[in-house]
Amino acid sequence: METIQIDILNPKAKKLLRDLADLNLIKINKQKKKSDFSSLLQKLRSKSTDEISLDEITDEVEQVRKERYEK
Repeated sequence: METIQIDILNPKAKKLLRDLADLNLIKINKQKKKSDFSSLLQKLRSKSTDEISLDEITDEVEQVRKERYEK
């Protein structure tokens, strides 16, 4: 099985795809929220000008954990 992603430019194409699905020739899957999240991450990362080091990430995680457990 092969999976592809398409952009529908004409509503008639969507009807054709539904007809193919009715004939059990293709299966239409709804796009998952994960891809929305993924695209958001890519958008945010593309705006970043600084590279974050592993040490900076570790320090931030430790700080958040410390604040959480102090409560």
